[in-house]
Amino acid sequence: MLVVAATDREVAWIDGADTLVCGVGPVEAAVQTMRGLAERRPDAVLHIGLAGARTLEPPALVLGSESVYEDARGPLVPARVEPDAGLFARTRAALPDAHVLPIGTSAHVGGTSACEVEAMEGFAVLRACALAGVPAVELRAVSNAIDEPDRAKWRFDDALAALADALERLDVL
Repeated sequence: MLVVAATDREVAWIDGADTLVCGVGPVEAAVQTMRGLAERRPDAVLHIGLAGARTLEPPALVLGSESVYEDARGPLVPARVEPDAGLFARTRAALPDAHVLPIGTSAHVGGTSACEVEAMEGFAVLRACALAGVPAVELRAVSNAIDEPDRAKWRFDDALAALADALERLDVL
């Protein structure tokens, strides 16, 4: 399994698993994920990272029921991708405490409106995996309120600890 995250900080603590840093934002995430899939040919992808939320408190875990590209405009632009059903079911069984919700993707912090949880790469990573035929699922830990501009109040360390615990329970580490 390939563990994909936007930044080095989100995967630096992972030992014993294949990781890929895909970069921040949907464009970079799509390009780097496709490159990583072509080079490494993983059997599955676990996309992890931090997220903002409207009402969930840090460090809540969120398993994406779908990834929604909220920057999409018009009917010709794909705007939703679902996780692989089998991988989703296995992840859900291992993480019964995780909230199951759609996760919005936007190139802008605070750029989502329809989803409880937002991040900047999920749709791009899962769409790349879907196009490549690689099963994928998105798992996030809430680090902040979407509308909190003061990054000093964001709980990065707590969210990263929640992800570490989740990966242990998933037997990825």
